[in-house]
Order: sequence, then C-alpha cells, then structure tokens
Amino acid sequence: MTSVKRQRGLDAMKPYEPGKPIAEVQREYGLTDVIKLASNENPSGPSPKAVAAIERALPGLNLYPDAQSYNLRQTIAERMGFELEQVSVGNGADGIITQLCLAYLDEESEVIVSRSSFPVYDRFTHTMRAKLVKTPLKDYGLDLEAMARAITAKTKLIFVCNPNNPTGTIVTADEVDAFMERVPGRVLVIFDEAYYEYVEAENYPDSLQYVREGRGNVLTMRTLSKSYGLAGVRLGYAISTPEILAPLYQVKEIFAVNLLAQAAGIAALQDEDFLKQSVTANRAGKRFLYGEFDRLGLDYVESHTNFILVKIGPRAAQVQQRLLARGVIVRPCVNYGLPDFFRISIGSQAQNIRLIEALKKEVATNG
Repeated sequence: MTSVKRQRGLDAMKPYEPGKPIAEVQREYGLTDVIKLASNENPSGPSPKAVAAIERALPGLNLYPDAQSYNLRQTIAERMGFELEQVSVGNGADGIITQLCLAYLDEESEVIVSRSSFPVYDRFTHTMRAKLVKTPLKDYGLDLEAMARAITAKTKLIFVCNPNNPTGTIVTADEVDAFMERVPGRVLVIFDEAYYEYVEAENYPDSLQYVREGRGNVLTMRTLSKSYGLAGVRLGYAISTPEILAPLYQVKEIFAVNLLAQAAGIAALQDEDFLKQSVTANRAGKRFLYGEFDRLGLDYVESHTNFILVKIGPRAAQVQQRLLARGVIVRPCVNYGLPDFFRISIGSQAQNIRLIEALKKEVATNG
C-alpha cells in the first residue's frame, strides 16, 4: 500500500518551539505561581486603549473583518509618513514572513540569513523548498559583509534581523549603507525590526529611508507584539513599495488580521503614553539586570531589545530545568545554536528580582 509522501522541504524543518506556557509549567511541577521570561512579552500588559477598543469591537464578532484592513493600514501609513499602498499587515510579523516566502520563493531560490537569528525565516524557506544559506555571527551580531559575499544569481531574499533575536545586537547605519551598496536590485532585503521601539543607539539605521528614496528592493517589517503589548492578538506590518507588496496580497490568507487585532492595533498606535511607559520600564529593568548579572559573574551581551542573552555555560540545560521547578521560565538557546546561553526577557521589577533570586540559588560565580 502506498502512502502520501511528505513535501521534500519538510525534511529540513525543525519544529518551532515557542516559550513554555505558564499553564504547562504549573501542571508539570504542581505550581501556582509561575513567571514567564521566555517570549519577550510586555510585562506592562497591553495598551489600555487597545483593551477598550477590543471591548467596543466585541459585538461585531459575528461579522468577518475587513480583508484589506483599510483603517489599520491607514493609521500605520499616517503615523509612518507613507501612502496606504505602501503598507501591508499580517498575522504577526510571522504572517508577513510567510507571505514573503510564498510570494517570492521556489525550488530554484536561495535565501540568506544569519546563524543564531529568528528561526521563522528558516521554517518558511524550507516550506518553499528553497535553499537556506546561513552566514556566521560576528561578535554576536550579524555579519553583513559575509551576507553580501553569499549573494549568488539565485539569491531572492535576505533577512536582516535588526536588532537580532536572540542576541539583542544591532548592525549600524554605516554597516547597512555599505551592505546595500553591494546588494543587486533583483534581491529583496527584508529588515526585521520587531524590537525597533526599544533601540536607543544613535547609529541605528533608518531602513525606511530606502523606501522613501524609492529603492525597489527593500521591505521593513515591524510588530505590535512587543512594545505595544499585543502579542496575544498577533499583528505585524510591512512597509515597502506597492510593487513589492502586491504579490503578498495574492498569497495571504483572506482574513489574515482578525477584527479584534485591527481594532486593537489602531488604538495602540495612538497610545503614546503607554509606549513611552513600556520603553522607560524596559530601560530600567535592563540596567537592573545588567548589575545583577555582573554580581553573579555571568557574561551577557549588551542588548538593544527587551531581552538579554546571558551565558550560563555547559550546565545551561540543567539550570533551565531547575529554574522551571522554581516557577521561572527562561528561553534556552540550543535551537539558536547557542547551547550555553539563555535568552531572558526583561520583566517587571518584581519578576526581575524573582529571577535573580532563583539564579543565585542555581549559578555559582565560577560556573
């Protein structure tokens, strides 16, 4: 008896493992009080204006959402200084990545990504049976020179995660300018700026300037999951030329962004006070954790995001399990090719203190 064959690209795919849910840890360890510092969620919660907008939208749940997300896209366009036709939205940034791979890749394509970067790029490259080309990290950051050297006649997409997940590093404006000089116009460069709002560095590049200048091979992607606190409704957006975005509409789910996400997104983008509060709290939490990691003798990578990559050493897997037993969820980085590290989200001050108290019990200064 013959059986249905798997798609060839699936053989190269590893299942994506999101941060362990709180409820799962509660069940496994018999705990009631668990904190999650594994998924870079906003400890301030969602924007209050977004919550109110969701409540107002609830009576309309029997109706399909606007498939074009007109009002949401118009809000983004006005906020960012672009035309409506230059904005696309998706079911989180992951949804945009999916659309890009579906629209632009086939079995003859190549995609360039960095090692130890966001694994969703890998996932949908493999889905389309395209060839994944991985370049090495340089000082825990993307090596744009290596990415430029990797370009071939078959290269279709290059994903530049900036800041990079899970290392928290950035590539600078000068590095990006030099890189873009070497990228042929036929290759689409995607700047994934999911953590954009947290960046304070003066040398961070303005990738949207390439779009303003009319460059036809650049797309900038951002999300409302992090600083805006909307991870639960899944909402991401992309800005590019209408020509680059047009194929995405041909492959996207008809109702990719649901009714509640559209309402929440419009309101959250107008909630400047919440955004400022989130960024300020993150900055303070980062300083606190840096100081505590220093006292514990733990090496870490200075971050431009709402998480910190922390080196635990060869005992990382054991320490992670012991932290789970104490009700503290962090993200191991084995699947990112960094087995000695944790990616630790910056939580509320109470959560940060609890994390440090748990680490003190598990990690000796000499490792």
